[in-house]
Amino acid sequence: METPKVKRRAKGARPYFFNDPAVDKLLAIVMALAGEVSVIRDRLDSVLKLAESRGLFSGEDVEAYVPPAEVRSERDEWREEFLARILRIVEVELEEVAPENTPEAYEEAVDSVSRS
Repeated sequence: METPKVKRRAKGARPYFFNDPAVDKLLAIVMALAGEVSVIRDRLDSVLKLAESRGLFSGEDVEAYVPPAEVRSERDEWREEFLARILRIVEVELEEVAPENTPEAYEEAVDSVSRS
């Protein structure tokens, strides 16, 4: 049974540090990405060092790996969730401006653009 996902929202007003709130939003996105990349890089480095020290595989093996369709699908799903987390600040703003927008409406818009 899959655990339901709960959207997290901070309470209170968002602090702004720059004259243009868009700059603050962009900075928040960049910092969220920087945090994600930092953690992933440390974990990958640990995995590679452990694998190489135990003779399991090397960095070159990782570079040469071609993932099967199932793995690509899992990665695509993870990427969508990741981007949703990173772009959450933009989504919250859009919800405030146009609360009638729904995930379904978003998907329809993306599909429409994709078909163009």
